[in-house]
Amino acid sequence: MPLKTALTTALGIRYPIIQGGMHYVGYAELAAAVSNAGGLGLITALTQPNPEALRNEIRKARTLTAKPLGVNLTLLPVGKKPDFPGIIRVIIEEGIKVVETAGRNPGKVIEELKKNNIYVIHKCVAIKHALTAQKYGADMISMDGFECGGHPGEEDVGNWILLAKAGKKLSIPFVASGGCGTGSQLAAALAMGACGINCGTRFMATVEAPIHQNIKQALVDGDEKSTTLVLRTLRNTERVFKNPTAMKVRELEAKHPGEIEPIYPLLKGDNYRKSFQETGDTQSSVWSCGQVMGLIEDIPTCEVLCKRISDEAEDILRNRLSQNLVSKL
Repeated sequence: MPLKTALTTALGIRYPIIQGGMHYVGYAELAAAVSNAGGLGLITALTQPNPEALRNEIRKARTLTAKPLGVNLTLLPVGKKPDFPGIIRVIIEEGIKVVETAGRNPGKVIEELKKNNIYVIHKCVAIKHALTAQKYGADMISMDGFECGGHPGEEDVGNWILLAKAGKKLSIPFVASGGCGTGSQLAAALAMGACGINCGTRFMATVEAPIHQNIKQALVDGDEKSTTLVLRTLRNTERVFKNPTAMKVRELEAKHPGEIEPIYPLLKGDNYRKSFQETGDTQSSVWSCGQVMGLIEDIPTCEVLCKRISDEAEDILRNRLSQNLVSKL
């Protein structure tokens, strides 16, 4: 019996699992596969070069699934400022009903989306930011712990604290994000008041993820120690795969703190894209992934993964944990 939570009820999905936004991964193929599997698939808006390309990607996904589908929109500093008004216009015109926002100052974006009856899940790394998004009108929070791939923020707080505190402080539903990939974690998140989990890196290591097999295998071969942090001195911290290129960025950043110019050639998004989409070279670019690598042991289909996570969580909640209860009789 599938789990029923505020997430599954609000979005009409089978499993309380969201596939988070991921640069050069969150394309139509993966989003549709996750939605077809019973979770919520998200297309990553900023992976598309412009709003019209996003429109085409949404339409492509709609040919692959009739299930609920969303878009991730990240509001973080990038080299060239995206056309955010154009992206939002396309999201509205294409009838997207769920948007995951992330990053800084989401107020105006949330306001515009809510005017158009779009369900907004705001991803953030601190309770104070979650409370602000709640005030702005977000429908749900994705509480993103320090374990996450990509941008964990500057607070360095893990989910063991974030989730327990969110359960006490928030009046809207929230999901756990960052380091998620197993049913035991889903069960633990539910116990702390969450209504589901958001998985990013774990969905990279699936059959349908539209990235090179070498990248997927690197996630299987790696462990929880196989990431490192870059861009700390620019206060735009990113958790990435630990390889010689990332370590060179750390070295240069230590010599030139707060300066993007010395490290930019190594960080260029096109390097990232080529590794994922063309060469499969895991060593020559700086690419995001999370500490959940330590829990990735295979490359299943999205359907198998979603069912496995849900079944494990249900078994824990229904059977294993009940054994710890002593009858009062």
